[in-house]
Amino acid sequence: MDLKVGDSIKMKKPHPCGSNEWEILRVGIDFRLKCKGCGHQVMLPRKQVEKGIRQVIPGEK
Repeated sequence: MDLKVGDSIKMKKPHPCGSNEWEILRVGIDFRLKCKGCGHQVMLPRKQVEKGIRQVIPGEK
């Protein structure tokens, strides 16, 4: 899957704040994601992120 820093993704399950949109801050074996609703940051394994993606919104170049 071709994901870059700055892209936004919509996940299948919402964050407890109610938002399901996340901004990608770091890409590698793990992803650092920032919730667009409340600003909370999490580190998740690549496999878990790729499985939960519903839509990719490309970032600005």
